[in-house]
Amino acid sequence: MKFAEFKKAGHWPTLLAAFLYFDISFMAWVALGPLMVYIAHDMNLAVSEKFTLVAIPVLAGALLRVPMGILADIIGAKRTGIIAQLIVTAATAWVWRYGLDSKLAIIIFGLVLGIGGASFAVALPQASRWYPPQYQGVVMGIAGAGNMGVVIDTMLAPTIAEHFGWQAVFGFLLIPMVLVLAYYVFAAKDAPGERKPISLKAYATLLRDPDSRWFMFFYFITFGGFVGLANALPLYFTVQYHVSGVAAGLLVSLIVAFGSGFRPVGGLIADRIGGIRSLSVLFAVVVAAYLVIAFMPEGPAAPTAAGWSLLQMPRIAWMSVLLFSVGVLALRMGNGAVFQLIPLRFRQDIGLMTGLVGCAGGVGGFFLAQALGTAKAATGGFGAGFLFFGALALLGFIGLAMVKVRWRTTWGAASGARV
Repeated sequence: MKFAEFKKAGHWPTLLAAFLYFDISFMAWVALGPLMVYIAHDMNLAVSEKFTLVAIPVLAGALLRVPMGILADIIGAKRTGIIAQLIVTAATAWVWRYGLDSKLAIIIFGLVLGIGGASFAVALPQASRWYPPQYQGVVMGIAGAGNMGVVIDTMLAPTIAEHFGWQAVFGFLLIPMVLVLAYYVFAAKDAPGERKPISLKAYATLLRDPDSRWFMFFYFITFGGFVGLANALPLYFTVQYHVSGVAAGLLVSLIVAFGSGFRPVGGLIADRIGGIRSLSVLFAVVVAAYLVIAFMPEGPAAPTAAGWSLLQMPRIAWMSVLLFSVGVLALRMGNGAVFQLIPLRFRQDIGLMTGLVGCAGGVGGFFLAQALGTAKAATGGFGAGFLFFGALALLGFIGLAMVKVRWRTTWGAASGARV
């Protein structure tokens, strides 16, 4: 791919605005994950309850992606993005000022943060519609790489909470949120062309297509795995390996950073060798990573109540970090591969498919966090939860083998791109 040609092919200010919008919205969406240790400190919550609370924004974001996609097609992606950012910014400012004093308050705030997660259904189609088919993998990868916002959360939030209190974290988050909103208002543009109204009936019609269900399942695994781990791993490391909140945040930021920048790479590789081939390899890597992690033993108890610091952590914890890094890398590249294929199959319904597939991915993230909490409560360990999602990734691998011939000989052949 030649950068000069790519730059002329679409509208890069909108692509950058979509990236930043999704980035900052994702940052807000997963903010409860690294902070739950601190927020729930005085509420005497069980481990399973903590995993449920961090999963609520993920589920809300999943369910809101379809109505957000519909709204974007009715009033335009830019207006929808502005409204969504204003709501999330206002809620963040409220919590910064007044805090969260009950489980119900956390749930309500988590539901509002779900609007940030639903930005997926606005930002990605907004960028995609500006570019021709041969650039869809890299464009959707760039726009979707906004998931790097979670790195900001996990790296900085626990340290800020330790020194200034967890409420101050939301005050710090307001700074980039306001700056990105200003740039989005200035730079983002909706692609030319008439928008066709989309109804719930249109979604129901698309759901009857088996290809749409396959894409939803694949994204349930890849994006669900990523966002579920991003939310759950801070708690996982504090419970499984007894590390401090700050150390857990740094570990998760390392893992997520390792994978986040590779979504565009996954899209670019899929453009070159085909999404089916690349996604098959990535699913195999995910299966292996989940399988090994499921049988990793619990780490030794820390010498103090604060937990192991980063430099004191036992070797087993570092081995876990390596395995999660490899798994998240494959999941993120898998996201890019899925979205190399979707615009080729559903070019005229990219907004619809982004909403449906994004919803499935968010639901996957919710179930991963829930599965880990449920496994811990039922068995005393997290292994069963990882085995369950490893089995789903194996089913994804088998599913690709079942559809690849049909896809390559029908819409894949007609697309003119590698499938």
